Amino acid sequence: MSGSTVYECLTYRNENINRALEALRAGKMIQIYDSDSREGETDLVIPAKAVTFKDVKWMRKDAGGLICVAVDPVASKQLRLPFMAELVREAGKTSDVLGEIVEKEGDLKYDSHSSFSLWVNHRETRTGIPDNERALTIRKIGEITEKKLSGDEIHFGDEFRTPGHVALLRAAEGLLDDRKGQTELSVALARMAGITPAMVVCEMLDDNNGKALSKEDSKEYGKEHGLVFLEGQEIVEAYMKWTGLE
Repeated sequence: MSGSTVYECLTYRNENINRALEALRAGKMIQIYDSDSREGETDLVIPAKAVTFKDVKWMRKDAGGLICVAVDPVASKQLRLPFMAELVREAGKTSDVLGEIVEKEGDLKYDSHSSFSLWVNHRETRTGIPDNERALTIRKIGEITEKKLSGDEIHFGDEFRTPGHVALLRAAEGLLDDRKGQTELSVALARMAGITPAMVVCEMLDDNNGKALSKEDSKEYGKEHGLVFLEGQEIVEAYMKWTGLE
């Protein structure tokens, strides 16, 4: 079955997924809840190439979590983005402190490993932290992801420096076959939507209890702001249909 045929079936059968894909193609924000058995968190999600300073402000003020950019595994490999744990593990060979603190098997209660890669600023930014400068860095990550996937001979270091203020997340090589975190869920949606697979994610936090915002409160927020709310399992099932695995 061709990709387009799978997609036609998918959109016909799951209107919620269809609405989310349409929103992402239009550069709009959506919400993704991973699962009760994983982080149990809802993220605000938007395509990196579409981000403005107003979107960064929105995520910073209304979500409150860490603003990260999830990058497709193929592009991550082409851009030679390392996992942060790999860098620290290598540096730990000459530093006892780093060797002691790098994540080990069993450290994460919700997954086998973290998807964190580098923290960067675009070279055109000054400090990198204001909303407009973070927005620039994020858009440029989307642009370089698209260029690299198109076969351009472009080097990551030509445009970005580290340390910086935008966290990169490297999606697992097998995407949802390997890991079902916000990183992989958002990139899977980007692939289905046919947009550049570099997605901004930011956890929604609760101002009243110091915890992640509950699923119920996240849904209510989404209704008030006209956002599509997706659960991780919806995305997994839709992606399997889209890839022809189901």
